[in-house]
Amino acid sequence: MSGKNAELNKLTIDPAYQAVDPSDFMSLLEVERYGNRSSAFDKIISATHDHFWDPLDSKYIDFSQPFDLKNEYLMDPDQEMDLKTAVGDKLDEAQKIKLVNMNVHWSLSSIMHGEQGALSLSASLCNILSDPGAQEYAANQTREEARHVTAFTNYTAARWGAPAPVGPALGGLLNDMVTSKLVWKKLVGMQMMVEGLAMGAFATFFKHGRDPVMVKLMQLVMTDEAFHHKFGKIWADRTVPHLPEGERAQIEDWAWEVFQVLLFNLASPEQKKHVYAAVGLDWEWVQSAYMEAMTDEHIRESMQESTNIVRVLIKTLLKAGIITDRTSANYAAYIDMTELHKEGDRMIGDDIADDGILYLKELNQNGNAIWSPKPVAAE
Repeated sequence: MSGKNAELNKLTIDPAYQAVDPSDFMSLLEVERYGNRSSAFDKIISATHDHFWDPLDSKYIDFSQPFDLKNEYLMDPDQEMDLKTAVGDKLDEAQKIKLVNMNVHWSLSSIMHGEQGALSLSASLCNILSDPGAQEYAANQTREEARHVTAFTNYTAARWGAPAPVGPALGGLLNDMVTSKLVWKKLVGMQMMVEGLAMGAFATFFKHGRDPVMVKLMQLVMTDEAFHHKFGKIWADRTVPHLPEGERAQIEDWAWEVFQVLLFNLASPEQKKHVYAAVGLDWEWVQSAYMEAMTDEHIRESMQESTNIVRVLIKTLLKAGIITDRTSANYAAYIDMTELHKEGDRMIGDDIADDGILYLKELNQNGNAIWSPKPVAAE
């Protein structure tokens, strides 16, 4: 292995995740490479047909169904953190509806940009992964992320006409991960952290959404994303326990930095200036009201529900061994880490995805199925 490629494979260890430089295509034409296929990904590759769906076919989802954005909440308003602060006291009912629905627009647009990042990142993995099984998995994910981009594009077009622009924090992070040549950064950053955050968001929208089209979209996307997360989890299980302490700390510290960027994009009023301006509020005042309300007690209370977005992300990192005693106190400001340690590996998103896969299997096999959102018990 050349020195150039050896540097790319630092912190990778397992042969299934070995990579070549993007400019070194000739390495992918080496005859012996084709026969060195790992079986680690065969199960999630073969399951691809079980969760097929087409966002352009109304048999799966009909984006033409109407929703009254002016008079109806897209999400349960008691899930809106802004309304738990002094912001809620400043707004009348019409303004509250507008604020909640614009926040949903922002969130779903951010998710759509994340899906584009996942699409581009998965495609980039096809160019550098040397294991044929890993490469085939990445190709499958690329196709699935492409349909997610189409689906969220269609939904935002139906409800608002277009998505909101990507926030500076999220855009910068996605760019860094997509353009990185390091496999471990792509896997930890996208497959585990961004996908983990997305799974928490999808579960929250599924459980608390009031637009049936949005709720259905969340479950359909989750049938794919549950497998994407597993690709990163396989890497973590095969890699993290075997890393020298210094290299493990490097991953752990980088994950904490990424976590802070994602949290900033999720919660910072500065990233959503246009939302607050639309209801006559100054974002800096909103930020001060937000900070005043967010005591540790309030943060913990809001994060105890298993579908909470940040909670799912932290649990993903913990169960992957990327949070240890070194950094556990950092995350303890947001969630009860003791409770997370007691829980199993499954998350509420897995159950929602499983129900969605059963629905898709029946629909794809028999040509018809009855879809209805099912209540899923949290852990």
